[in-house]
Amino acid sequence: MNPRVATPAEWLAGARPRTLPAAVSPVLAGTGVAAFVDGFVWWKALLALVVSLALQVAVNYANDYSDGIRGTDDDRVGPMRLVGSGAATPGAVKRAAFLAFGVAGAAGLVLAATTAWWLVAVGLLCVVAAWYYTGGSKPYGYLGLGEVMVFVFFGLVAVVGTTYVQTETWEWPALYAAVGVGALACAILVANNLRDIPTDIGAGKRTLAVRLGDGRTRALYLLLVLAAAAAVVAVAVSTTWWALTGLGFLLVAARAVRTVQGGATGPGLIPVLQQTGVAELLWAALVAAPLIVAG
Repeated sequence: MNPRVATPAEWLAGARPRTLPAAVSPVLAGTGVAAFVDGFVWWKALLALVVSLALQVAVNYANDYSDGIRGTDDDRVGPMRLVGSGAATPGAVKRAAFLAFGVAGAAGLVLAATTAWWLVAVGLLCVVAAWYYTGGSKPYGYLGLGEVMVFVFFGLVAVVGTTYVQTETWEWPALYAAVGVGALACAILVANNLRDIPTDIGAGKRTLAVRLGDGRTRALYLLLVLAAAAAVVAVAVSTTWWALTGLGFLLVAARAVRTVQGGATGPGLIPVLQQTGVAELLWAALVAAPLIVAG
C-alpha cells in the first residue's frame, strides 16, 4: 500500500502558522530600533524576515519529525502533527524541515556577505539549536532548556541581529527590545508546555513546565509578561517616550494571563497560545511604530 501523501492544508497546519508572530516580531522590533538610529535598510530587513520565518517553520517541522518518531505526539492535545497523526511520513517531514533550513541559510548568506562573514557562524548556531531542540539522542527541549534557547535565539539573536545587519553597530535599545520580544516568545512556549504537562510526563519529556510543576509554571508565565512590560519602559527611556505605546500589548496579554492564572488546563489553554502570539506581535508593532516615526 502506498504511504499517504499529506494535503497542502495539512502541510500548512503542520507548519503551525499561529507560531509565526514569534518570527515576525523580532524582525519588526529590531527594524524599529534600526530606523530610530537612521540605519533602516529595507532589503536587509526583508531578508532578516525571510530568515526568521524560514527558521520558525523549520523548527516546527523538525519538532514534528523528532517528536513523531519518538511517539511523543501519539496522544497530543494541541494542533495536528504530521508524523504523529500519520498524515505524512517521517522522511517527508524531515525533508520539509531541511528545505526550510535551506531557505533560511540562503537568505542568511546574503546578509552575511553584505554585512559581516562572522554572521555565518551565528546562523549555523541557530540551525543546530533548532534541530537539537527535539532532535538527536539528548534533545535539550526534553531537559527543560527550551525556554532558555527560545529567549536567546528568538529574542536576543533575532532582534539584535536584525538591528545589526542594518546599522552595523551595537544599540542598547535593541537589547531591551530583545528582552521584551524574547520574554513573550518564552511565554508562548511556557503556555504550550503547561498544557502538555500530563502527556509530556507520560512520554518522559522533562520540559521546564514538568520540572517546575503546574503552579510555578503559571507564575513563570505571569513573570514573563511583566518582564515584557518592563522592557517597553526600558526601550522608551533609551529612545523616545512614545515607545510607551508598546504597553498596549497588555490589552491582549491580560486576557491570556487571566486564563492561565484561572487554572485552565488542556484544550482550555490553546487560546492562550494565540493570544500570547498576538500580544508579542502587538508589542513589536507598537514599540517599532514610534521609533520609525521618530527616526
